Amino acid sequence: MITIIQRVTEASITVNGERIGEIQQGILALVAVEKADTSAIAERLLERILNYRIFADSDDKMNLSLRDIGGGLLLVPQFTLAANTDKGNRPSFTSAAPPEFGREMFVFLQKHALQIYDNVQFGEFGADMKVALINDGPVTFTLKV
Repeated sequence: MITIIQRVTEASITVNGERIGEIQQGILALVAVEKADTSAIAERLLERILNYRIFADSDDKMNLSLRDIGGGLLLVPQFTLAANTDKGNRPSFTSAAPPEFGREMFVFLQKHALQIYDNVQFGEFGADMKVALINDGPVTFTLKV
C-alpha cells in the first residue's frame, strides 16, 4: 500500500454534489492498494498513519501524532498513486490492484479504522470524488508499507 498523508486544518470529500466526509484538523490520507497487499499490510499502514508524528508540540517541533492530538482522519482511495511513471508520457498501472481486490482491501481498511480510531471519515471507492483541503504547513509525506 502506498499513501500520501497531508496535515490539514480541514478536508472534505464530495461525490455527486453531496459531502460524504469531512474533518477538521488532522490527516488527509490518499491510499493506493497494490497487487501484493494483504490485511496485515493495511493494518500496519493504518498504525503508521495514526502514529506518524507530524503535529507540532509546545516547542513547535513535529513530535505529536494524530492520536496525540485527537485529530480527524480522512481516508481516500486513490489508485493512481500506484502508477509507474518511469517512462513515457502516460502512466502505467500494472502494480495497482485490480478494482475488485482494491475495493476489498479499502473496505478492510475502513472497518479496521473504525475499530481502532473514533474520528475517521472516508472517500468512496470508485467514485468521482472532489477533494477539498487546506494543507497545514504545507506538510506532506509519502508512506509505503
